[in-house]
Amino acid sequence: MIPTSLKRRIFAAGGAGAIAIAGVLVAHFEPGRDRGRPYIDPAGVLTVCDGHTGPDIDPSRIYTDAECDAWRETDLAQADAAIQRLVIVPLNDWQRAALIDFVYNVGAGNLAKSTLLRRLNAGDYDGACDEYRRWVYAGGRRLPGLVTRREVDAWVCRQ
Repeated sequence: MIPTSLKRRIFAAGGAGAIAIAGVLVAHFEPGRDRGRPYIDPAGVLTVCDGHTGPDIDPSRIYTDAECDAWRETDLAQADAAIQRLVIVPLNDWQRAALIDFVYNVGAGNLAKSTLLRRLNAGDYDGACDEYRRWVYAGGRRLPGLVTRREVDAWVCRQ
């Protein structure tokens, strides 16, 4: 079940486009912003802020909200650019937002080799939305937070 408060925030962002919707999803599901301190995520990856990963993280620093905002915007834009390269069918803002959140979380490489992308590019929009529910493992473990996130992605995909 998707909390009503999250649905409200998602719908409120809807008029601003796919990246705004995805930004609500990322802010909701990425836990690091409130402390700005790098941490190891459940898959064993050094992470900071709103799920930012990469070699530019200094594990001994605490990052400001401005730094976290800049990374989130860049990471969202990179996820959207990857979708534009990989997806060959038309998408509405909701479908694109679900994909942006997915790529932000698991990476463009995983989307590129996924059944989700194959189904989507074949025009099977419903089948593609169903595929989100398969992506609930990190570090070889099924994580309740990912189960919830993918349910929300599938729901957003169908809007």
